[in-house]
Amino acid sequence: MIFITAKFQVLPEHADQWPEIAGDFTRATRAEPGCLWFDWSRSVDDPTEYVLVEAFRDDEAGAAHVQSAHFRAAQQKLPHHLARTPRIVNTTVDQDGWSELGEMAVE
Repeated sequence: MIFITAKFQVLPEHADQWPEIAGDFTRATRAEPGCLWFDWSRSVDDPTEYVLVEAFRDDEAGAAHVQSAHFRAAQQKLPHHLARTPRIVNTTVDQDGWSELGEMAVE
């Protein structure tokens, strides 16, 4: 799978509305057949920072995502609400979902 984590530094005046601002993009991406997950989290240390954790089934699904109409729409809309260019880690992982964190097993 393609595993991506991206940090978005949102302008302070837009930080509380970010889930709604990115809402159409989020819903459309989650509906893609090759999307495994697409989840936003807000930093506990910086209320203007959102972290996106996303995964796609394979290279084909990742390509379909960046070529989609909703991705192009997000490229036009989202930067107007950001303080800087998002930072990203993008890698391919040889698995198809989450593994358990054995060191913190719940009995």
